[in-house]
Amino acid sequence: MLSKSLSWSRRNVLKTGGVAGVAVAAGIQGGASAQSARPARGSPKSIIEQLVESTAIIDTHEHLIEEDLRLAGKHRLIKANDWSCLLSHYLNSDLTTCGMPRKELEAFFAPGTDPLRKWSLLEPYWQRVRHTGYGQAVEIAMMRLYDIERLSGDTVNKVQQGYERTLQPGIYKKVLQDMGRIESCQVNSLDTPFSESRQPLLLMQDLSFRGMHIGPDIESCAGKAGIAVKDLQDWHRVIDWWFRTYGPYAVAVKSQAAYSRNIDYEDVPAEQVQTVFKSRLNGDPIGNADRKRLEDHLFWYCVRKATEYELPVKIHTGYYAGSDSMPLSRVERNAAAASDLCKAAPDTRFVFMHIDYPYYEPMIALAKHYTNCYIDMCWAWIVSPVASVNFLKQFLVTAPANKVLTFGGDYIPVEPVLGHVVLARRGIARVLVDLVEEGWLNLESASSLAEPIMRGNARALFNLEHKARKLQAAPWISSNGVGPTQHIINQAL
Repeated sequence: MLSKSLSWSRRNVLKTGGVAGVAVAAGIQGGASAQSARPARGSPKSIIEQLVESTAIIDTHEHLIEEDLRLAGKHRLIKANDWSCLLSHYLNSDLTTCGMPRKELEAFFAPGTDPLRKWSLLEPYWQRVRHTGYGQAVEIAMMRLYDIERLSGDTVNKVQQGYERTLQPGIYKKVLQDMGRIESCQVNSLDTPFSESRQPLLLMQDLSFRGMHIGPDIESCAGKAGIAVKDLQDWHRVIDWWFRTYGPYAVAVKSQAAYSRNIDYEDVPAEQVQTVFKSRLNGDPIGNADRKRLEDHLFWYCVRKATEYELPVKIHTGYYAGSDSMPLSRVERNAAAASDLCKAAPDTRFVFMHIDYPYYEPMIALAKHYTNCYIDMCWAWIVSPVASVNFLKQFLVTAPANKVLTFGGDYIPVEPVLGHVVLARRGIARVLVDLVEEGWLNLESASSLAEPIMRGNARALFNLEHKARKLQAAPWISSNGVGPTQHIINQAL
């Protein structure tokens, strides 16, 4: 609860920096501007490490489900409500590729398996994956949340007890804000194009448009809009409805269609795909060429709507989640296709996600060359921590510093986000220290980069102060449906 000695009016909060002012009011360490922080003392290394550690960060990409659904343990994406849940997103892929048999993997994540027996299933494979970014993020989260030195047979009982103790109302605020010093998150819901979050300033939302241009997913999108789709013009009206209804509250739009195709979208006129869309409605077979033309047309229709609503367009690039399915030749072509998108739509701000790992150097060239190109390091720190250090180190002496976003946890369960943000802060500090020690930047220049790359760039690109004000008046928010973080922010405003 806020100190009673402070009078936090709406004007006070906006004067202190809008969302950042709210962060201060909510007790997030590092919420104040870098200029107002107490000067650090010591070696350049210690000064930078203190600065990065104390600066709040904005999380630009998550798949978090609503807290009440997580607490209920009934969401389709959370199978077991025990400590194995922390390993269920991403680290399960490393366990598969390191050789854990499918039956053992399924038993490990099964809700019916005794939580304490699960260590015996994991132990033969743990040393194979513990050192990866996925493994480090999970173990760091357990160390900090459950007060253990490492995950082992001796500590698994304490881990399970800590899991049960921590999984209580307010866990999102505890993990993200109190412990992670994360100012806000941007969530790409895997359930619906836009989630009406009960914690709207903590869990800001993307408008997912993948189902609007891939498939398209007529049943899901048209149903909520209440529009009967009989032709392509009706489908345009469905897309218009989603943007009109949620565009003012979304921070961006996002598509992960790169998992199913290349991102080489051509601007196909509507009249060329009318009959193709009719075939889709009728359930008739559609050839690959026609399917691509329809998807391309709908992609650009959505992108133009996003630009009309001043929403950046987030595009998945690079590495694939999962295992045994990634066509690397397609991934390799992402950067060239991304440059074509930037050139074709100079008024649209494109955010290319995950640094296009492992082809990240071309993305630096794009950000340097194209005004409308931004690169997001979401997920990258746990895909490859060292490659992420190399990427950011090159980026900061090559491209404008406002063109990079440095953190997104990209998780479904909230707990590993804490481990991920620890790795990200460690990597950001390492980059700035290296640039000083190697003589590329002086201490003042390096220190001045921390706040913008950790928070300021995201606040500006996604217009977060304006979005925060809009979300305060969102129609789905009521006094009876306010989450713990929202309650604090309401007091501040």
